[in-house]
Amino acid sequence: MTDVWRFYERFANEWDRDRSNPRQGLMERRYLDDLASRLSPGARILDLGCGTGEPLARYLTAGGFNVTGVDAAPAMIAICRQRFPESTWIEADMRTLALGRRFDAIIAWDSFFHLDHDEQRAMFPIFQRHIAPEGLLLFTSGPGAGEAIGKLYGEDLVHASQDPDEYRYLLAGSGFGVLRHVVEDPNCGGHTVWLAQAL
Repeated sequence: MTDVWRFYERFANEWDRDRSNPRQGLMERRYLDDLASRLSPGARILDLGCGTGEPLARYLTAGGFNVTGVDAAPAMIAICRQRFPESTWIEADMRTLALGRRFDAIIAWDSFFHLDHDEQRAMFPIFQRHIAPEGLLLFTSGPGAGEAIGKLYGEDLVHASQDPDEYRYLLAGSGFGVLRHVVEDPNCGGHTVWLAQAL
């Protein structure tokens, strides 16, 4: 699980093809709209596990936001740099991230939940070090504590989640208050979504 980026490195083109498919639509729109409505024009957004930038970075850059994307898979970052040269793309592991700057929002959509339980806990100080005062944190998790194994492109892909009470504890301990928590949203592909704000 900890080297899940290697999976995405192997399947970067397939992933890009599927996520770029306009027929898929933007199921995340409700949450991205909510995030955007709380930000000032030109706000700085850090996208952790950005993949190939589709469709989140496209939506955010079209909205006038300043996007910095981070992904450990070189093939993913290469596609981002070619597709969105006006944005900043960094090949790095989110688990050891130390950019030395803060952002108005951090997004970890369908990426953070690939980390194991201890790695997830260790991410909250990293979120804290990279968030600006009153900044927003948007991430997806599982609905409850445990692990699940899915199949993608014929291979196993592991996801992990804490209990919701532990996420609340971790968020509070890192200076975040929960604004929104939606469990298995049927209008968003069954995603469980958290939106929090630095206090």
